[in-house]
Amino acid sequence: MQQYDLQARYDSRASFYGKARVVENGEDLELISYQTRVAVIYPATETEPRRARVYGTYSATTLRHIKEFLLQNGFEAKNSKQIMADYGREGEK
Repeated sequence: MQQYDLQARYDSRASFYGKARVVENGEDLELISYQTRVAVIYPATETEPRRARVYGTYSATTLRHIKEFLLQNGFEAKNSKQIMADYGREGEK
């Protein structure tokens, strides 16, 4: 398992100051924001394309982390409503 700080490439901030980390857990990419697992990107399989799952946007800052994470990995990330409609899964963790 490898982890590193999420870098700000699409966000106007210079840095997220260590508050957002990406954990490579096997082939999955997990986003940890303020010590909470908030999103995962799963690799493509024979039957399913690469997909993202977001567990909640929680706060404005965590939403910024999620948007950055999704954009860096080729997913659309416009706003909280779109993100939760496309990638949110109620009741799953």
